[in-house]
Amino acid sequence: MPSEMVRLFPPRTPAAVMIAVWGIAGVVALIVSAIVRLSPLAIEPLTTGMTPLQWALYIGWSLFNLYAEGYKGFQKAFVPRAVARSFYVARYPRPLHVVLAPLFTMGLFFATRKRLILSWGLVIGVTALVTLVRGLAQPWRGIVDAGVVLGLSYGTVALLVAFVAVLRGRPLTVSAQVPADAPQ
Repeated sequence: MPSEMVRLFPPRTPAAVMIAVWGIAGVVALIVSAIVRLSPLAIEPLTTGMTPLQWALYIGWSLFNLYAEGYKGFQKAFVPRAVARSFYVARYPRPLHVVLAPLFTMGLFFATRKRLILSWGLVIGVTALVTLVRGLAQPWRGIVDAGVVLGLSYGTVALLVAFVAVLRGRPLTVSAQVPADAPQ
């Protein structure tokens, strides 16, 4: 079995569980904050009316984001890695890593070069897209935001379900993508 697919059973001490929970809870808080801020904008076009084309785009974009952002982006890519990293920081706690566990869990530091590039690239890309979308008028902004809200909501549920599954005994089979010289 390749080292990337080692089955790891996470630590179950109360302190380790609390560290892992802190890592995931911080990530969930960031995502939920975005959902709460964007939801009114996503709902607004439903109350002000849209043309048939706008309705089609609203529904189509929402379904696309459920699949692309929620399923492919979150459930299949981000979620397994975030859960693995939350339990990695719990297994090998360092004071700074524990304090910044949500950022650690997101792969924003103490990660392989590739993970750092991908994680920071995603943060920068999302920030740029948010800036562009803010300039759109309704209902176009609402159409975009509806898809984002659905994708983020799906991803949050997927993250919580995967985390609880590991707490209940499912082994981790995804690499935490930490530097090569870090404990594995």
